[in-house]
Amino acid sequence: MVSARAVCTQVLRKITPKGAERKRIISLAKRMQRRARKAASHFKLKAEVRIDGSVAKDTWLSGEADVDIFIQVHTKLSREKFQTTCLEVAKRAAEGHSWIERFAEHPYLETWVDGTRVNIVPCYAVKRGKWLSATDRTPFHTWYVQRHLTGQLKSEVRLLKRFMKGVGVYGAEIKIGGFSGYLCEVLILHYKSFLNVLVAAVKWGRTQIIDLENYYQNRFDEVKKLFEAPLIIIDPIDKGRNVAAAVVENRLDEFI
Repeated sequence: MVSARAVCTQVLRKITPKGAERKRIISLAKRMQRRARKAASHFKLKAEVRIDGSVAKDTWLSGEADVDIFIQVHTKLSREKFQTTCLEVAKRAAEGHSWIERFAEHPYLETWVDGTRVNIVPCYAVKRGKWLSATDRTPFHTWYVQRHLTGQLKSEVRLLKRFMKGVGVYGAEIKIGGFSGYLCEVLILHYKSFLNVLVAAVKWGRTQIIDLENYYQNRFDEVKKLFEAPLIIIDPIDKGRNVAAAVVENRLDEFI
């Protein structure tokens, strides 16, 4: 009988980006980063342009890379300019490629470059905890995962993502109501392996709580009152946020 770990090893060979693909995606990300910097300069917008998301954290799946370019601006930039000028910068960076204007809490751009989706997203350069927009946390998420996720754990994240995609519970968008990539990373940081996550999930109660940084020191009654959700994963960089807030009960039940 083939062991579960042997199956994981086989799957990893398929889902881990290899040399040529890795080189292409990283080159594309750096090219779009340069274009966004040039566009910001054109509009006289002082900004740090970053590569964030799964490419920066090296947790992306082969053939499924999304490149996330973040335009990090000063906190004194008005909300109006944050929503308009940053979008103009993104459009100029995407010049020559098809793009769609998306809207979460604020507008951002989705473009396709050489068959790869690139998201160009504005955020504020805030101090930790002083959030002005929902995307301000992303650079801190990148920092945290880069600091704590070892090479082997990156493989475990890839296995968990691939499994969740396979059973239809991956994606924090409203139409899916599932698990985000960052949530997968936090679960692996807590349980240390893909198989450990599966074993633990089978035993999850009606309100499962994970507090990786032990912000609440096991005061779980307090946590339940604060968040009121079936799955509560305290954000390691923001104790006031549930990383699993987007997960609806149906997706959670399907995963379990």
